[in-house]
Amino acid sequence: MTPSRGRQETQEERADRQWSELLQELRVAQTGVQILFGFLLAVVFQSRFEDLGDIDRNIYVVTVMLGSATAAALIGPVSYHRLLTGRRMKPETVIWASRMTVLGLVLLFCTMCSALLLILRVVLHNQLALWLVGAMALWFLACWFIFPVWALARGRSGRRETEDDSGSYGDSEKESSAT
Repeated sequence: MTPSRGRQETQEERADRQWSELLQELRVAQTGVQILFGFLLAVVFQSRFEDLGDIDRNIYVVTVMLGSATAAALIGPVSYHRLLTGRRMKPETVIWASRMTVLGLVLLFCTMCSALLLILRVVLHNQLALWLVGAMALWFLACWFIFPVWALARGRSGRRETEDDSGSYGDSEKESSAT
């Protein structure tokens, strides 16, 4: 049997599938952003907010602005899709929505780091806050960007498994050398 060369789908079918997958990803990210942003908005109304120094207030303002930009970028694909629905532009919509989602994840990374910096500065009152935020920033980068890029690089250069017509998976290098 000859190994399959991926899905047999039209450009429109691929765009529909990719759009559905993107929506699932956005649901996770949007929920987290909305909860974080809601907490950020409530902070200013807490009595302890008055005790913050100028640096911490500036960090707060930057964090709220980053949170706003993050929400816009991660909710943007929904608006993009809605405004272009019915115009036979699904593949282009998926491409731009995907780009907006990646931008939203980068902004979410910045928002999370900024929020952590503010919280840890208030709690710890020392330089340890910067080190902890730095360590967590590296962890976010690893989980969100480095691991996927590493997997992508390995997938392109390493052994790959492909699904054959019978539905079972096999090593593509062995199958291609046998045919």
